[in-house]
Amino acid sequence: MARHQIVTVQTEKRHAATASAAEARFAPAVVRGRGQPVMVIPGFLATDLSTLVMRRALERAGFRAYGWRMGINFGTRADTLVRLSARLDQVHADSGEPVALVGWSLGGLFARELAKERADAVTRVVTMGSPFSGDPRANRVWRLYELIARHPVDAPPVPVNLPEKPPVPTVAIWSARDGVIDPVCARGAAHERDAAIEVGCSHLGLVRAPDALAAMIEALAG
Repeated sequence: MARHQIVTVQTEKRHAATASAAEARFAPAVVRGRGQPVMVIPGFLATDLSTLVMRRALERAGFRAYGWRMGINFGTRADTLVRLSARLDQVHADSGEPVALVGWSLGGLFARELAKERADAVTRVVTMGSPFSGDPRANRVWRLYELIARHPVDAPPVPVNLPEKPPVPTVAIWSARDGVIDPVCARGAAHERDAAIEVGCSHLGLVRAPDALAAMIEALAG
């Protein structure tokens, strides 16, 4: 097994082991959803298991949560947006209404780009620690990303304009204590998103910390 695969498996096990504890700490005071569908996209080298706490929190808050069902996120591929668009169609058909997108880290970049292509089927975008602004190398993982994804971090195999705001309401959740992504890149400039919400957790905490989960739900209900 490759080293990055071992790291991924270990990380996923930690997410599963802490899921129940995180859920126990988080209890939304008000159920804000009305059954709206939300598709959650995991970060680099993560799977749907990493977003399990997020999706359970969404369900308890009155939303219908869906995973991306594309396995491990190994970075941008030539067919990434095509496959995501097909998954969006599945969720849209199952729910019968347009879908909100939530993306953690790299998943948030995918969510923004998908919303630009499929605004017809997307209601809003919420990014969690996603570096859509500034220098794409202003983070601690770009070298690993280039090694695994096999392309420069600033030259993906699909045309993108990361700072450009999607044509739907877009909220950036960010943390000054991220530790992986430069907070400025995850917060973005005013013209690159509609709102920004600061939380106090680490990058990994964005998928399970109570304040991050509450911010996610607030952004979706806004």
